[in-house]
Amino acid sequence: MFSDADAAELYDLLNPWDPARAPEDAFYLPLVMAAESVLDVGCGTGAMLRVARERGHRGRLTGLDPDRAALDRARRRQDVEWVQGTAAQAVAGAGYALATMTGHAFQDLVTDEDIRASLAAVRGALRPGGRFAFETRHPQARAWEKWTAADSDDVAEVVDASGRTLRYWHDVDSVSGGVVAFHGTVAAADGTVLRVLRESLRFLDVAELDGFLAEAGFDIEARYGDWDRGPVTAAGREIITIARRP
Repeated sequence: MFSDADAAELYDLLNPWDPARAPEDAFYLPLVMAAESVLDVGCGTGAMLRVARERGHRGRLTGLDPDRAALDRARRRQDVEWVQGTAAQAVAGAGYALATMTGHAFQDLVTDEDIRASLAAVRGALRPGGRFAFETRHPQARAWEKWTAADSDDVAEVVDASGRTLRYWHDVDSVSGGVVAFHGTVAAADGTVLRVLRESLRFLDVAELDGFLAEAGFDIEARYGDWDRGPVTAAGREIITIARRP
């Protein structure tokens, strides 16, 4: 068996949160540390907020995620507030200085209704002048074309806490209307399939994204095309946004 708890552990093994290793983590950590209160939307297992607390953040830190197993892992750290719920369920009037949505979690908002409801709720959870920092993959880079077991860079092998060797890779099921549906396969070392994890992600271009942000009442404070804060270009792979609630 490969349980939801195993899937949450696998996520941490595949995505260790380390600002010294990952430029995206190094981008977000200073934003978090400088904000007196932070809402991490789609926090998953809570690694970013745990690191922030370990680095000395003394303010209010809240992680919001719909995945119960991921939050069970996050709750090993008890000096952070962990809330089960979707982005659209962020509490209005909470007055956060910063909201984040890392790990391309924004792309899990697949429909227009999901995006509108989530942006409205995040805006409502921020104080006036509060900021929302997040990223989404730029569709021009067509990242999904490398999500295949035929690409060795997409195949990961890890050893879990019990000493079990696991292999993980992706396969794309469909690409339609800016939505990419795919599945990840978790297999034992001998190739036995243990779990298939299915997901759909939406790829928005800059104009589409900015339309949703403007409709929700956000101003664009900064926009980057890479983790070194370079501009969005025709060859860029990321759309990194810092939006502000007026």
